[in-house]
Amino acid sequence: MGEILGHGKTVPGTLLPHSVLFICTGNVFRSVAAEYALKARLGPEMRLIVGSAGIEAKPQSLHPMIIEYLRAKGADSSAHVQRKLTRELLESVDLAVAMGFDHRDFVRQHFGLEVPLFNQVCFEKEEPVLDVHEAIPDWQSNMDAARRYVQSVVDHIWDAAPVLLSRLPHYRP
Repeated sequence: MGEILGHGKTVPGTLLPHSVLFICTGNVFRSVAAEYALKARLGPEMRLIVGSAGIEAKPQSLHPMIIEYLRAKGADSSAHVQRKLTRELLESVDLAVAMGFDHRDFVRQHFGLEVPLFNQVCFEKEEPVLDVHEAIPDWQSNMDAARRYVQSVVDHIWDAAPVLLSRLPHYRP
C-alpha cells in the first residue's frame, strides 16, 4: 500500500490526526454512520474534525430508517448535508477512510492517493462495509431485510468507533 493520505496536521499535545473524512458512494448511509458514530465517541478535550463525503453523492436525503436508527443510538443526523468528494476536500483532511473497495479505488484512480478501508483501520481486515444494495439485491421490495441489514451495519460501525478512535494514532501521517 502507498502512503496513507495525510498532511501531518495534529493538535498540539495529541497523537491524533486533526481531521478524519469517511467516504462512501452517496454520503447518505455508511460514511454518515461512521461520521456520527465517531463524533459520539469524542470527549470534550478531543479536537478532532470528523466529516463524510460520497464519490457520487447524487442529490438525495438520508433515509428515515437511517435517521431513526442513528437517533436511537444518540446521534441526530437530521441536519446532515450531503457532499461530493473533491480533491480540495481530500487535501483538507489528515486521514480519509473508505467504506468499500470501490471508494478506495475511486480515490486512487481520480486523485492518486491511497486511503485505508474502515475495517482495515478498525480491525486490520481487508474487508469492505457493503451498501444495502450490495448485500440485499432486492432491498426495495424486501424492506424488512433491508432494515435489518442497515441496522447491522450501523451497529457494526457504532461498535467499531471506539476501536477506530484508539487506532487513529497508528494512521497518523
